[in-house]
Amino acid sequence: MVQLAFILVGARALRDRWWVLLVLALAFIGVACLILLDAMDGTMSVATQVFGGVFVLEGLLSLLAVFALRGVQSRALVLSRAFALVFVGVFILDYPARNGMALSLLFGAAFLMDGVARIATALVVRFRLWRATVAVGVVEIMLAAIIASHWPFSHEIKVPLCIALLLLMSGWILMRASLMLRAHLAEVAILALPLFGGRNWYDNAPVIVDESGPLPPSDGPMTVHVWTPVGSADVPTHRPFIDRYIAAVDRTGAISTGHSALELRPDLYISHYPAEEIEHPPEEFARILRATAENNVKGRFQPSYAYESANWCEADARVEFTRFNARRLRAFWAGYRQDDTYNLTNRNCSVVVAAALDSALEGVLASRMPWLRVATLLANPDVWAGAYIRSRAEAMSWTPGLVLDYANTLKRIIEPAPPPFAARLRDFLKRLTRRHSALGGTAAIPPRAAPPPPHGQARANHER
Repeated sequence: MVQLAFILVGARALRDRWWVLLVLALAFIGVACLILLDAMDGTMSVATQVFGGVFVLEGLLSLLAVFALRGVQSRALVLSRAFALVFVGVFILDYPARNGMALSLLFGAAFLMDGVARIATALVVRFRLWRATVAVGVVEIMLAAIIASHWPFSHEIKVPLCIALLLLMSGWILMRASLMLRAHLAEVAILALPLFGGRNWYDNAPVIVDESGPLPPSDGPMTVHVWTPVGSADVPTHRPFIDRYIAAVDRTGAISTGHSALELRPDLYISHYPAEEIEHPPEEFARILRATAENNVKGRFQPSYAYESANWCEADARVEFTRFNARRLRAFWAGYRQDDTYNLTNRNCSVVVAAALDSALEGVLASRMPWLRVATLLANPDVWAGAYIRSRAEAMSWTPGLVLDYANTLKRIIEPAPPPFAARLRDFLKRLTRRHSALGGTAAIPPRAAPPPPHGQARANHER
């Protein structure tokens, strides 16, 4: 979630105030130390009550924020988060009198599910550093087993200790990020930080040395085109989740994974495709999902959307952006297209479109108070949704379905829809009422005669 907020605000706005992130990191570490000190006497009363109160307060604030949101999806996300925070906070406040065992099992189940998911995706995809991901998953499963048992601590202090460890890790990550920002060069994109280097998807992050040079003219918005697996194939039976985010099997038994592309008319079109169709029977699909060099094939870049749609079919979904940085987008594409290597899960059409989106949108929400903007973004449920989509993609790969969801989420964050007609009408009536009241209050005072306008201005005023 922090990564997405950093991208939208941009490195240049954050670099000069890197120390704010360092202070926040030290605060996280300090709270974790207080929790550990409170555990030395075998109880966690103080830290537990404070932490439970924070959860309940944040949940109630999230409920209040529901009334300021637009859209069913945004309201559903923030309501889910608010009820979850209040539920966990009430559990913690009542802890350890009656709910110690139940809360421990909740945390244990969360660790177990996340650990199993990490191991499964890492073993299937085999991306760079997949062994480290498996090791993290194993550690999470071990923590789940420890939390569920009575060893080596009682249930009364296990969950607060886990919270303290999570705060320590978060503080360490934030401290590293603050020091990275301090040493970051102004002309280098924030995507070049090691914080974003887990999958090597941002090796072509733009470096902008001179922003005063001319740019080729662009015609219209930046458009993300998506061919979903179901929309680009004749699929007899539908499996909603798999068909949407992974692949679909058509009537002939061939696997359709869909396609993604990005267009900035008239001359920029980002569409990475294998030079020859990757056709394998369904039983070999697990092998070609590996992001290893053995699955690298020669790729090609399609020249335009008109050419691609004429030779295949029209995209069944598109998302348009009017706020973006065309210079960063062109710099990214100039670097990426130097290598046409294609890999189904590590260097595919959706990977390049997602990376191009991040490059083009870096810094579009920069402000004079960048950390206040970051805090505002962290309270936006669409940012939570975008961060979750990014985490799922990093765990496995970007797919057309994930790119479509990600683009729609970024669109809501950067270019929110106008308020409903009822809200706009209410605002108009309020402004009209205030204006009428102001005019009525000054009607008793005769206006002072204005001097005659100079020659030629009367005609201009009349024309206006």
